[in-house]
Amino acid sequence: MASSVAGPTPPGLPPLPPGHGDYFTETQWTVLMSLLDAAIPSITAASNKKDDKNQIGLADAEFKEIVTNAQASVVYKPATEDITSYLAERASDDPAFCVAVRRTLSSVSAAARTQLGAILFALSTRPGSLLLTGHATPIQDQPLHIRESILRSWAASRFGTPRVLFKTFTVIAKVIWLQTSPLFRTVTGFPDVPINWNPGPTEDFGFLQFDTSVSEPATVETDVVIIGSGCGGGVAAKVLAEAGHRVLVVEKGYYFDPSQLPMPRDQGGFHLFENNGFVNSVDSSINVVAGSCWGGGGSINWSVSLQTQGYVRKEWSEEHGLPFFESAEYQDCLDRVCEFMGVVEGDKVRQSYRGQKLLDGSRKLGYAAQVCPQNSGGKEHWCGHCHLGCASAEKQGPAVCWLPAAAKQGATFMEGFSADKILWDDSSSSWLGSLGVGGEKKKKKAVGVEGTWTARDTNGGVTGERKTRKVIVKAKKVIVAAGTLNSPLILQKSGLNNKHIGRNLYLHPVNFLGAYYEDDVKPWEGGIITSVCTAFENLDGRGHGAKLEGTCMLPYAVLTQLPWRSALSYKLACLRYRHLNAWISLARDRDTGRVYADPATGKPQIEYTISPFDAGHVLEGLVALAKIAYVSGATEIDAFLPGVEPFIRSPPPSNTPTSSGEKTEDDYDKGVKDPRFEAWLDTLRRKGNAPPYPPYTSAHQMGTCRMSSSPERGVVDPKGKVWGTEGLYVADASVFPSASGVNPMVTNMAIADWIARGVARELKGKK
Repeated sequence: MASSVAGPTPPGLPPLPPGHGDYFTETQWTVLMSLLDAAIPSITAASNKKDDKNQIGLADAEFKEIVTNAQASVVYKPATEDITSYLAERASDDPAFCVAVRRTLSSVSAAARTQLGAILFALSTRPGSLLLTGHATPIQDQPLHIRESILRSWAASRFGTPRVLFKTFTVIAKVIWLQTSPLFRTVTGFPDVPINWNPGPTEDFGFLQFDTSVSEPATVETDVVIIGSGCGGGVAAKVLAEAGHRVLVVEKGYYFDPSQLPMPRDQGGFHLFENNGFVNSVDSSINVVAGSCWGGGGSINWSVSLQTQGYVRKEWSEEHGLPFFESAEYQDCLDRVCEFMGVVEGDKVRQSYRGQKLLDGSRKLGYAAQVCPQNSGGKEHWCGHCHLGCASAEKQGPAVCWLPAAAKQGATFMEGFSADKILWDDSSSSWLGSLGVGGEKKKKKAVGVEGTWTARDTNGGVTGERKTRKVIVKAKKVIVAAGTLNSPLILQKSGLNNKHIGRNLYLHPVNFLGAYYEDDVKPWEGGIITSVCTAFENLDGRGHGAKLEGTCMLPYAVLTQLPWRSALSYKLACLRYRHLNAWISLARDRDTGRVYADPATGKPQIEYTISPFDAGHVLEGLVALAKIAYVSGATEIDAFLPGVEPFIRSPPPSNTPTSSGEKTEDDYDKGVKDPRFEAWLDTLRRKGNAPPYPPYTSAHQMGTCRMSSSPERGVVDPKGKVWGTEGLYVADASVFPSASGVNPMVTNMAIADWIARGVARELKGKK
């Protein structure tokens, strides 16, 4: 039955705390806004220019031609007045933009804010501005066209600092403008809500509640406590509850029912993602996207349900001493989780526009490619908004599939619980093996977890005043499934110091390639990733290479990756959004990083810079994507890399025969052997993608509690038990021995299924 509600009712945002923004002076804020306005400026005809300092005026004839050409470049024809207003829009005139800037910076680490504040202060002074911009006039006093030219000079600089400044200010401006600008939506027709929005059913999880007026900790007893409700925790909960054990799932995030989804970008970032969606490596070379809500990453991922490939299973079996991964039992785990989610594949998956172009282009070039299986419960699931929550509840993630099944078997749940530490049996002595030393002393025995529970507000929401209470959970077994970024931090806070905890971080780093087509693509429609090209997945002969997939086409996900070459060119490129397709080149990384706790906040900090080896594989994938885009009819191809201009296709050759009645060689389409295109590919390879300037992103985090054959090689044993402990397990993607090479959801779930079945046997006294 169709919903009578026109769209979702998202939860809103809490007010910014008192004193927010005090980390910058008023002058520093002015400098920042002057730079963000230079990235997204007001551009108008000279005769309409009203503010000499804060508008860029173009000659009337030039501006008219730009508007006319912009309107002609798109099938969806915005009114001339709307294009004029769109170009004239100044980002900081919108109060929502200014508030979002402050909220975004409040989620950045204090150290990063201090560094940014020092730059802003320097730019506000004559000596600092002269050093950083080449102009003695402080940047906030410069007219807009000079500020914009400074951004362009930073982008082209031979030195690192200006290029990092360019990247910082333009990324902030792009992300927040795209999430707040009403005029962008007017000229592109982008809908924030899926067409024919109709929310699925709400699940009643009966979350535990506590009296916050009591000062002493509340106590809960259970057989198994699972820290985390994502793909690992959700599967473990179902398996253990079905086995007849008392299960409690605790999660630091909150449940949002389908009527609240998808959320607007600002609310979705705050409520659904780790650190507001902005988790950067310490060198700012890669942005990491991780779920932080009820259902974890499975609530905001893109449905891909690929199983672990044979060469990865062989590596884990032979090189890591884990024969389980080549066993029939592991295949049973893979098949079992896919069957339960109703994974569909083959011609049952409806291809999105970019998914079909990937398949068609791969076929024309002889590249191996296939349909991506989807965890859609047998449904078509024609929705590109799931990055911000799945309203239809067709995507069978943990919150829709696994956790409700666990609830039916008696599992209990607690949202808003931040785990502080694992509790140990005081009578058990430390085992030296947990220190990486070896020995056979009595192992540490986990008997529960202690943490802080944060209640919902008095209206049942998460935006008003909320109270907290300490909670102690007593359990026979503890399963940590808080994700690759947080699980190792919980182990470390609990006194474990195996040297491998937090290390061996794999990220599946990606670069993007975009292509414009003559068709009205409506890129927000359809499944997000419905196909994959696998022809480049084994470039080194040892299982390392790149997979080519589609990507999320919501504007704040893809247009933020679009290079800013000038203010005008960026706005005009965004106006053609309806004609854009984009894909990713995703590396199975060989080389690793680490995660550790911020000393001030305790939040995850990521130390990871893609190696030349892995970056080379990503680059080969970009070259292949460019060829796929070319043969599939793209009119313009953009590698989204600094210093690489887009390739604009020549008009198709004439079909007029020669006087002899025969076509000459020049009349035939040379395909990817087009000399102009080959020269562009040479430029792409020469410019490269060396960090930290290209826009690297990761949506897959793996390996920081690595499964191993001994404590000298990893964190957990082949059954998921933490080395040197009893009763403590890890069951999420952090236990992967190395990068999975495929979107990790199904691999994660299959391993969690295996670990949970082992825990169930132990609880029943079986080996």
